[in-house]
Order: sequence, then structure tokens, then C-alpha cells
Amino acid sequence: MIAGVIGATGYAGAELVRLLSGHPEVEKLVLSSVSFEGERIEDIYPGFLSRVSYPLLKAEDVISSSDVVFSALPHAVGEPYAAACMEKDIHFIDLSADFRFDDDEETYSAWYGKQYKYPELHKKSIYGLPEMNRQKIKEAAAKGKVIIGNPGCYPTAATLGILPALGSAAQEGGTIIVNAVSGISGGGREPSRSFHYSECADSISPYKIASHRHSPEIARNIARFIESSHPERQAQKIIFTPHLAPMNRGILSTIYIPLRDEWRVTPVNSNRPQSKEMEIKTEEILNLYAGFYKNEPFVRMLPKGVTAAANRVRQSNFCDICVSLDINGSTLIAATAIDNMVKGAAGQAVQNMNIIFGFNETAGLQAIPILF
Repeated sequence: MIAGVIGATGYAGAELVRLLSGHPEVEKLVLSSVSFEGERIEDIYPGFLSRVSYPLLKAEDVISSSDVVFSALPHAVGEPYAAACMEKDIHFIDLSADFRFDDDEETYSAWYGKQYKYPELHKKSIYGLPEMNRQKIKEAAAKGKVIIGNPGCYPTAATLGILPALGSAAQEGGTIIVNAVSGISGGGREPSRSFHYSECADSISPYKIASHRHSPEIARNIARFIESSHPERQAQKIIFTPHLAPMNRGILSTIYIPLRDEWRVTPVNSNRPQSKEMEIKTEEILNLYAGFYKNEPFVRMLPKGVTAAANRVRQSNFCDICVSLDINGSTLIAATAIDNMVKGAAGQAVQNMNIIFGFNETAGLQAIPILF
């Protein structure tokens, strides 16, 4: 199979090249880059020397030569390439936000300031979070070529930490708080003042408070899940605050989920952090999450006493999750860790490709996380 990558020299694009070059089902890559057209990928990323060597072509050449095309372009750029792929009967996996909202142009326009150029394409696109939409992806691919809207990095980490609680444990209509920390690579390869070493080293700070574009994506995921699995229930509200941390890659999300009465525990003594009853209830919550993700190859439920950490999933497609009960016995605290460039971008895109083509879902994604 031949895989094409448009925008191969951005961070997500280069990560796609790294992963696809080791994929057992990919025979060849075809790459493009507007910024570096005519050069070779190893000239831009010398880490590829002696292992990966491809010229950087025009996007049109990628589309005409590929069985599947990945678009790692900025928002509001990829639609014409998606249209071209559909005309040529080629699967299209988009890493921008352009196809994450299906045909909800109103929400997309409100948060991204753009209108759809090809509205008809969005009616058949699929949101590519496998743990949520795997069956939809399979069914659509069985009928013909598909467009996948690869999820955002923050929404992936947040959604996976929330979904298992929605069916039974989470308080109906309650407000879920997501505090997330991301590495600097999440801002892309283009330089900006906020990413200068002297601006972000030795510090951590929130940004885009109450206005981050991933907020509606997280809220939409929660609402869609409730609609499909528990239509009688009211969806939770989401408060999402991202933070920039002085690390290259990774996302750590700490999620606070108010519990229904039957899942709450009244503390016997407020001076004691955990009562026996709290320990039992925490174990029940852990079992709830473990059961929900028992067949998911890339979600790892951490045992009691082990916390999620960004460095333990580095350069892997894993999402690690740990759960706890707060000292008051009324709130579930879930923490998730992913690599924003892998499970949050390129790795998840490859996972979607595997589902589309019927490959082993873990193909090309089996690397053990870098340990230190």
C-alpha cells in the first residue's frame, strides 16, 4: 500500500512519516510540503538519514499516487484535497479541525472563523476517535472511501478520561472540569513569541482561558455519547482550561467529575484521607473504567497507587488513565496521559488507517514508550 502525507514537514506530518515508515503494510510513502517543495524529507529532519529518504512533491502528485492520504495541514486548508481524494476514490484522514464537527458548520465557523467550502463532504465525514466511533468507521469504509476527522489532542485525552463515567457514575447535568497541561510541540512548528525558550522555560501557565477551540469538541463528544447510549439523560457541561508546560511533548489532563448520589461516599472522619468505604468505592470506579476499556489496545488502566504521567507514554499511542475519589467522597478524579504527537495526532491517524483497511489495529504502533 502507498500512503501519502500532505504537510509532511510539520511536527504532526513528520511524526506520520516516522510511524508510517515502520508500518508493515506500507510499501512506500509519497510526501509533499509547500514550504520545502523540491527538497527531501531527510534534509529537513536529519534524524531520518539512512532510514527514510523521499522527495517533497506537490500535493497533487501525492493524491494521484496514493491509496490513502493524510493531511497534516493547518485548519481551513485541507478541504480541496479531501474533495480531490473523494473524486479519485481515495481515503482521506485529516489532522486539522476541518472535519471534526461533521456537518455542524455553525459551531466550526463560530470557533474557527471559517465557512465550509465543500459542505457536502462534511455530511459523510466521521469523527475518528476509535474508542468511540470504531464501528462507524468500519461500516463507512466497507461502503466506500471515507473522510476521517482526526480528533484534537486535548479532546482525545479528556474524552477518554470521561466516557466510562457517563453511563452510571457521573452526576446527570453536572459540570465536569478538565485542567490539561500540554508540551510546546502542540503549538506546531511555526515559531512564536510564547514558545521562545526564555518565555516558557521554568514556568507553567494557562492560556486561552474559557476560549480554547477544543472546548466545543470535548463538549460535543460528551453530548454525542449521551445521545447514543443514554438518551434519557442530560449531558454534562464542560469547563476546559489548557496550560503550557516546558516540555516538548505530552498531555496530562486532570478531570473532576461530580458523582451521582449512589456513587458518593460520606467521609467518616474528614481528617482521614481515605476510609475503608472510600477504598471500596474507588475500587468499584476502577473496575468500571477497566471494564469499559477491556478490549481497547491503546488504553491502559493503571493499577491503584500508579498515577498517569506524560513521560510514561512518550512516543507511544497509549492513553494511560488513573482514577481516584476525592477526600469528600463526592467527586471522581481521573487523570489521563497521552503523547500529543502520537495518540493526540499522528498515531491516532495511523490507528484510523488500520481500521479502515482492516489491518491489525496496532500495526505500526507497537513501540514501547520511551522510559526516560
